[in-house]
Amino acid sequence: MRPLTNTPTRYSWATILLHWLIALIFIGQLVLGFVMVRIESQRAAFELIQLHKSFGFLLLGLIILRIAWRLGNKAPPLPPSVGALERRTAPLAHLALYAFQLALPLSGWALVSVSTLEIPSMPFNLFVMPNLPLIESDAAEGFWAAVHWYLAYAGAALVALHVAAALRHHFLLRDQVLTRMITPSSAGE
Repeated sequence: MRPLTNTPTRYSWATILLHWLIALIFIGQLVLGFVMVRIESQRAAFELIQLHKSFGFLLLGLIILRIAWRLGNKAPPLPPSVGALERRTAPLAHLALYAFQLALPLSGWALVSVSTLEIPSMPFNLFVMPNLPLIESDAAEGFWAAVHWYLAYAGAALVALHVAAALRHHFLLRDQVLTRMITPSSAGE
């Protein structure tokens, strides 16, 4: 039986599921964002933008859930092989990842909220998502578009750093840092 919460040595299946689902959507959003602004067909671009907004709202909800889950489920401590500097920087890197995963969809929401085009956001065509209470203007749209763009590239760099660190632990240091986010904890651990 797999426990719902983290154990002292591994993450739970719920933590692992949230981690990988958010990772998949976050990376997919980066790719989709890159493609949708470069596509020639306006109709296809519009559809991709709507899909991007839908997954952005889903990502926002999932990251809020992930942060709440993390606050209620202490992460397993790092293995003894992890040095003092990495022990201090790893929590800061995770905090930065959470911050970017929150800021990126929020900046996208702000962008569509200030757009003078007034196209409603309908996540997965299920309901109309209300705009944030921001003033519509071309200047505000330009500002939030730039913020969203810069956050996307900074977020991509952070994800690349996170992946590189996980692979370093797995292949060079040969410790359990990556495997404990792949294999859930057991009742006895």
